[in-house]
Amino acid sequence: MSKSHFRVIHWFRRDLRLTDNPALHAASQAADEVVPVYVISPWRKNHHWTGAPRQEWLAGCLDSLEKNVAAVGGRLIFRRGEALKELEKLISKTKAEAVFYNRDPDPHGIKTEAGLEKLAQRLGIRAHGFQNATLHERNEILTAAGKPYRVFTPYRNNWSNLEKPAMVPTVTALVTPPGMASEGAPSLRDWDLKPSGISMPEPGERAARQRMKKALEEVLPHYAETRDTPLGPTTSRLSQDLRMGTLSIRELYHRASEAGRESDSSAVKKSVSTFISELAWRDFYMQILWHWPEVLEHEFDPQWRGLAWSYDEGDFGRWKEGLTGFPLVDAGMRELKATGLMHNRLRMVTAMFLTKDLRIDWRLGERWFSQALIDAEIASNNGGWQWSAGTGADAAPYFRIQNPWSQTRTHDPAGAYIRHWVPELKNAPLAALLNPPAEGKSAAPGTDYPPPMVDHKEAREATLEMFKKHRARQQGHH
Repeated sequence: MSKSHFRVIHWFRRDLRLTDNPALHAASQAADEVVPVYVISPWRKNHHWTGAPRQEWLAGCLDSLEKNVAAVGGRLIFRRGEALKELEKLISKTKAEAVFYNRDPDPHGIKTEAGLEKLAQRLGIRAHGFQNATLHERNEILTAAGKPYRVFTPYRNNWSNLEKPAMVPTVTALVTPPGMASEGAPSLRDWDLKPSGISMPEPGERAARQRMKKALEEVLPHYAETRDTPLGPTTSRLSQDLRMGTLSIRELYHRASEAGRESDSSAVKKSVSTFISELAWRDFYMQILWHWPEVLEHEFDPQWRGLAWSYDEGDFGRWKEGLTGFPLVDAGMRELKATGLMHNRLRMVTAMFLTKDLRIDWRLGERWFSQALIDAEIASNNGGWQWSAGTGADAAPYFRIQNPWSQTRTHDPAGAYIRHWVPELKNAPLAALLNPPAEGKSAAPGTDYPPPMVDHKEAREATLEMFKKHRARQQGHH
């Protein structure tokens, strides 16, 4: 088949794989030569949306991708700097006739893509964007009135009825022009970051595929019953792979659906449908960010903008370190510190504790998670934090405040998760993990485990009061 171009660029971003990569596949079909490039961002030390754990994971995935591209005959070219400036230099150096890329759902990515379109027009070449990060994009799922959904259930019902995009073939051969200079794969030094000390899952596409296989075989069949159990292989643990695109969301969807169709067991079918609903949540939060990018600064629900959050440096520090005296909350925060990941149920528990027990602004917690997680995905992280704070799309109403003690009795009734992550509580009697201790007492007297930093009942009342006062003020203004 004759190709339409001699040489094109494929710009890697959050699609670090050769399997089911729409833009890379299209580039390889369109041109004799493909210049695969990754541009390493120039920020240093601090970034609002990411931290050492995720950057370390990214560096590992890029190292693996470089080897995979070489294995099919190509060469991954690294550049450092502002994406558009580096792409412009590369286009003129290689005389590329087009740039292929997969679209990004976050505001920064969208802005960069708009810049790339302008750049391509100015240089008289084409920029080709492809759907990749989500199963359904921006305007595919709208209400009868043509508006984006604000509530999940009707969104999901519509989402479920739409045919999902098919996979594209794996790229098995690439020709990169010889003699191209590459600046080499990144390490944490690129961003002036110190190693996180976290024992990470193995990075890269092959490891991601092995995790997917394991999740489909061992976790998926029981997902509906086990997904709220925080210890052990009870969830897919593929979030970091979906975030960097070492795994395709389409492939995961199609393989999970197939497992559901092939099983005769109603329990397995239920598990698959529960799992697929989680993929719909992921799309939903990305749609919210697409249509309402202001959620990154403001409450999604305008009636809660300007709430009187309080702030105490010491309280925030104890929450971050897992020293609140609430065993379940502390176990979650320590899992995050040790692994760069946290079970989703615990993300809700710890977020609700920060916002509803300590009344600390959700934005501070959201930022801490962004910087501590290896799977930090700004849409889902923002959606989850706003849900827990009671300010988001489809959020828990403000008066529904989870009680960390009853959450423990429901989700960690044997205390296994707590004992795993909070060694001071290894020998504490089970009752001490499931119920609040006497006032001023610790769940593990005689250790340095602290007593609860607040009384949950009193904190709950104060939070309800904060929301009610705010609401009364709002209504007074109308």
